[in-house]
Amino acid sequence: MSRIVVLGAGESGAGAAVLAQKKGFDVFVSDMSAIKDKYKKMLDDHGIEWEEGQHTEEKILNADEIIKSPGIPDSAPMVEKLIDQGTHIISEIEFAGRYTNSKMICITGSNGKTTTTSLIYHIFKQAGYDAGLAGNIGNSLALQVAEKPHEYYIIELSSFQLDNMYDFRANIAILLNITPDHLDRYDNCMQNYVDSKMRIIRNQTPQDTFIYWNDDPIIKRELEKYDIKAVQYPFSELKEKGSIAYIEEGEYTIEEPTPFNMEQEDLSLTGKHNIYNSLAAGIASDVSGIKNEVIRKCLSDFPGVEHRLEKVCKVGGVQYINDSKATNVDACWYALESMKTPTILIIGGKDKGNDYEPIKELVKEKCVGLVYLGADNQKLHDNFDALGIPVRDTHSMKDCVAACYEMAKPGDTVLLSPCCASFDLFKNMEDRGDQFKTLVRNL
Repeated sequence: MSRIVVLGAGESGAGAAVLAQKKGFDVFVSDMSAIKDKYKKMLDDHGIEWEEGQHTEEKILNADEIIKSPGIPDSAPMVEKLIDQGTHIISEIEFAGRYTNSKMICITGSNGKTTTTSLIYHIFKQAGYDAGLAGNIGNSLALQVAEKPHEYYIIELSSFQLDNMYDFRANIAILLNITPDHLDRYDNCMQNYVDSKMRIIRNQTPQDTFIYWNDDPIIKRELEKYDIKAVQYPFSELKEKGSIAYIEEGEYTIEEPTPFNMEQEDLSLTGKHNIYNSLAAGIASDVSGIKNEVIRKCLSDFPGVEHRLEKVCKVGGVQYINDSKATNVDACWYALESMKTPTILIIGGKDKGNDYEPIKELVKEKCVGLVYLGADNQKLHDNFDALGIPVRDTHSMKDCVAACYEMAKPGDTVLLSPCCASFDLFKNMEDRGDQFKTLVRNL
């Protein structure tokens, strides 16, 4: 019996362990942190051995294969030992892909992944397709393959998940954009991060589909390096040579495979970035044979994604918006670009090697106040104080919201779009957004 060790017992790790046990492996799960009670129960219910708060070497280094949770970096001491001894390390997605022939619709990009994935899932479900939501959102792909298999899986893939995928194949691969992110995990080398994103097209065949943003300079450069076998469906904001989907004269248009169009103003998602997300979702749905009338209805009634330009409420004539999912500079750029009123921007958190230069002009143009929210805000002071915009320095969400309330005037917008990871002060970006919403609603 082959031995599989799962490192990390979150959603992906626990699901991978259940599938591995079902397929007859000797399974052990190890997590350096505390394991949530629901995952302990899942492992216990399946009789899977686990440990928390430590990695026991003699129970890990004898593995035939390791399934590593995406949040664990290769620089972790136990992972380094496994790499040194040549143990094969894979992701939960790679492992699950071995045991299903379902259609895989896979979405990656520095920004827009969650919105696009959720929109495609919404369209597929409304069309009556048997679809599961997996990857960074939804339930573990491995757990679904083990216990609730679907005909289609709509999968949001981070660069970390792509790193440990080798034989997995996306039937429809969507690459939304590539901008600097997570560089702290990639030796502060942009090309390493780019190479990770390009793994989305790995193993694709002429029977598969590759959908990508034709305006992205990095994607255009990288495509010249690859022998792409899949059918290509590039999209762009405006009609240009080679793009089969675009916006022209206020009309949302897809030329292939089945021609489709609707008024741009009927799209439920607003802002330039959401044009791209809606185009990618529409192409994937069109390619999958979903009828035009279903696509049109779903693009019109999709409610959006929590923590992504989410309107919280108005207080004293001030609109508060939760964009906690904006964990990199490019995401913040799109959020600021969509602002139509004077904006107080909440920015800060765990810096990932950010270069703030790309948003400085928009900050000058749109912002009437900056509220720094982080354990250490020095880099923000160094980058933005010289712009001459009123600044507040805060180190908790309570102080941050109080500062915004004092600074804002009727007609302003308070925008939480932090540019940074959340782990310096919060459990995760959801915790950051939830705290913001709770405090704002209590004003």
